[in-house]
Amino acid sequence: MFEDFLARCELCPRRCGADRSAGRRGVCGAADELRVARAALHFWEEPPISGEAGSGTVFFSNCPLHCVYCQNARIANGRAGADISVARLARIFLELQEKGALNINLVTATHYAPHAIEALRQARNQGLRLPVVWNTSGYETVETVSLVAPYVQTFLTDFRYTDPETARAYSHAPDYPHIARAALEEMVRGDADVIVRILALPGHIDEAKDAVRYLYETYGDRVVLSMMSQYTPAGSHPEHPELDRRVFPEEFEELLDFADAIGCDEYFWQEGDAAQESFIPDFYSLEGVLGPE
Repeated sequence: MFEDFLARCELCPRRCGADRSAGRRGVCGAADELRVARAALHFWEEPPISGEAGSGTVFFSNCPLHCVYCQNARIANGRAGADISVARLARIFLELQEKGALNINLVTATHYAPHAIEALRQARNQGLRLPVVWNTSGYETVETVSLVAPYVQTFLTDFRYTDPETARAYSHAPDYPHIARAALEEMVRGDADVIVRILALPGHIDEAKDAVRYLYETYGDRVVLSMMSQYTPAGSHPEHPELDRRVFPEEFEELLDFADAIGCDEYFWQEGDAAQESFIPDFYSLEGVLGPE
């Protein structure tokens, strides 16, 4: 199964065509191995995702998007993580269930979609009963969304940019706006719940407002919006000095007031203390990754 998808990889919108089955690395940084950085209960997601028990999050290494401000750069660039088998991943899902997780939360798994699907199949056969969350940057092909949809009960997706130039500057992806719109349409078309995150970026509140307007006017209550204030500068950005600060409280309030003003008054939002490094796990510890198959 893996070879069919990895021989000329087009799992993400980069469609780089790398022969990952032969050990070549795609734009995401992954070859044919499955690399995972952390598997643990996570309490910082939206209330229906974390609940009181915690979400069983599995953080996958490497990433197709590579945002310049990435707070999880240690795993996005593949530095943190360990190569494991699909059988081990299936066992991780079961271990999270044994720990009382509310769900299995697959974080940035797009480039490992075939591995994740096979691991879910194996885990279901071994007693996995938990719902699955597909936690994504929103930079997805319609084909990959369609591929994973039968295994997913909740799509937890970002909607980061409405302006191609912002997407080009920060994520080298000027096609992000139309890619994310098409992917979201496919997510909403199915039976899964859909939560759409809007990360407020410093100096880009108007673009976040554009996203809120588009999502509310297009989907209404078919999606739930989640306004995020957690942006934390990850080092300095000489080419983008505007990113070297957190979002001002008044900026975030402006975004929330805008949502209320257009009638979008049912959404999740983060409190001001969300922008703390303590919300970023220690990925080098490999918590929950290594163990028996």
